[in-house]
This record gives sequence, structure tokens and C-alpha cells, in this order.
Amino acid sequence: MLSGDVDDKSAQAIGKFVGAQAVITGQFIAAGDAYRFRAQSVHVESAVRKTSTRLDVQNTAKLRRLLAALRNSKTVSRAADYGAAENAAPTTAGAFLDKGLLFAGRGEFDTAIAFFTDAIKLDPNYASAYYNRGNAYSGKGDYDRAIADYTQAIKLDPNLASAYNNRGNAYSDKGDYDRAIADYTQAIKIDPNLAFAYYNRGTAYDDKGDYDRAIADLSQAIKLDPNLAFAYNNRGAAYNSKGDYDRAVTDYTQAIKIDTNDARAYNNRGSAYGNRGDYDRAIADYTQAIKLDPNYAFAYNNRGAAYALKSDYDRAIADCTQATKLDPNLAEAYVIRAAAYGSKGDYDQAAADFSKALGIDPNNADAKQMLEIIRRQGR
Repeated sequence: MLSGDVDDKSAQAIGKFVGAQAVITGQFIAAGDAYRFRAQSVHVESAVRKTSTRLDVQNTAKLRRLLAALRNSKTVSRAADYGAAENAAPTTAGAFLDKGLLFAGRGEFDTAIAFFTDAIKLDPNYASAYYNRGNAYSGKGDYDRAIADYTQAIKLDPNLASAYNNRGNAYSDKGDYDRAIADYTQAIKIDPNLAFAYYNRGTAYDDKGDYDRAIADLSQAIKLDPNLAFAYNNRGAAYNSKGDYDRAVTDYTQAIKIDTNDARAYNNRGSAYGNRGDYDRAIADYTQAIKLDPNYAFAYNNRGAAYALKSDYDRAIADCTQATKLDPNLAEAYVIRAAAYGSKGDYDQAAADFSKALGIDPNNADAKQMLEIIRRQGR
């Protein structure tokens, strides 16, 4: 059976606050279960333009402090001056946090971690700083440190649902799906509308092979956020694993409607078509996936498998060769290419590829079986 691929995404919100005769332009930055608003520019107008976003904001003490701080700001201009904000030396824990968020957003995780650490030094009870440093460690693939920081953030703020969610992601990345599921469950208890927690728990169940629970959670994620393309993609993968290829195709198609540039959704729909025996449609989808992502080794691998099943061995060999160039450790590509060589009567090359596959994955049953057959036949 051809297998699919899963993915994940993140989002950022950009917005405007509109006050009486003043337009404050800035950026919402995710920081835990809330957003920090980072002002970029302020200017006064005689009337708010029709194209401006209008928000009715409750007149709270926090809002009054925000407006007072902006009125006293020396950087009031019509153009956003990011450079000044970026180069300004932080002096408070909040300022260090903002700096860290800026660099984390660029993927400069080491620099971000240094700023989050400075924020923690100034305020050891700053849950958001631990949480965001955990995100930066996770971005680096340092899941143990990420888990430690999320745990501290939770200790300081037990209702921080996103910290449970992200700690679950770190456990999942370590392959500890039971702990991941426990954390996602806690995140859902705190915030029953957190679509990403359902999505992540569903993906963890899928990784454990519990496809019915995976489908249930991914369905709930879709109910909460109907535009969550990758939830459709991953639910399709669960259906595909259950052998329900028609539902898998339906879900992958919906994922593609939402995001026409999702190479994995095309690859995965191709897998479902291939499992239904519709190799021409499968090849068309793999080709589109490759067009969107020319370095997608798995799509070359799968298209090679589809060509092999159509007895087009030369194209199968060409695709699997490209897959191994992009990912030299993709054992499956060597197995498919070996089978294609064997079908063409090139048993020496087939044996070499089966041996290569076993060197990468000593437990590959297909490679073991086929190599033994070739050796028994004295080829």
C-alpha cells in the first residue's frame, strides 16, 4: 500500500487598532494564549479612512495604559520604523521578550533563546518567556530543553493551554505519543475550542495506528476550523491507512481546494488513487507534487512505484534514481528500483539495490525476501 505524508503549519496575525482620531498600526505576536501588540507607527487623522479596520475595544485599564504609553512615545510617525525598534537596547523583561519573538519569527533561534533567557533573568516568574524559549528550542530540534521550558511555563501558569499543546508536540517529535496525547488532552480540557490540540492529538493517534480515534479528533479540528487544510490531509492519511481510499481521496481533494500549493496533499491523493489501482491519476498527482516541490523525494518514489505497477520499468527506475539522489537513505526507493531492474532481467543490479536497501533498513522484509529469491536462483 502506498503511504501518505503529514504536515503541520503555524500562523501570524497582522492588525490595526483604531482609536479616536488616531490610527495605531502594528503587529500581533503570538505569546502563549494571548497576543502581544507591537506598535509600528501612530498617526492622527481628521477622519478614519473607510478602508481602515474598525474595532470596538472595551475601555479597560490595560487599554488606557497602552494608549498613554503610545501618546508618550517619541517615535510617532506615518511610516513604520522597524529598524529603530529592532536596534533599540531592551531594558525590561517585556522588551527582551519582544526581541526574542522578533528573532524567533525569523528562525534565528539561538539569538531568540538568548533574549528569552535575559527576560527570565529579569523576571524568573515570566511564564511567557519560558513558553517562547521552549518554542525556540523546539524549532532547533532540542526537544528535551523545550519540554523543560514548557513544564516551567505550566508550573507558573497552569491554564496555559498552548504550553500543554506545544509540550505535546515536543513529546510527539520524540516519539513519546502517550505523553503527547496526555498533554493534548489537558490542552483541550483548558480550551475545548483549541482546534490545533485536536489536530495534534489526532495526528498522534494516527502515529500510534489508532486510526478511528485519529479520524474523530481530526474531524473535531475541522469542525472548529473548516479551513484547516492539513487536518483534511491528515484525516485522509488515516482513511488511507484504514483502506478507505474513497474517503481519503475526498479529504485530500478538500485540502487541495483550500491550499492549491500543498504538494503533500497531491502526493497523498496520488497514494490513495494508486491504492485504488488508478495509476494514471496517481501519476498525475505525483507529477503535480513534484512541480510544486522539485525536491520532494517521496513523490518521486511514489511515482516510480506507480510506473512500476504499470510495467513502465524505465520510468520507474528514473524516478527512483532521482528519489535516492534527493534522499540517499530512502530504502523504499532502492526496493522499488530493484524490483524494476529484476523485471527487466537485470538481476545483478536488482541484487545490488536490495542489498543497499537492507544496509539502510536491515528489517526491510521485501528486500530480504527478494534478495533471498535472487540468491537461491543463483543470479
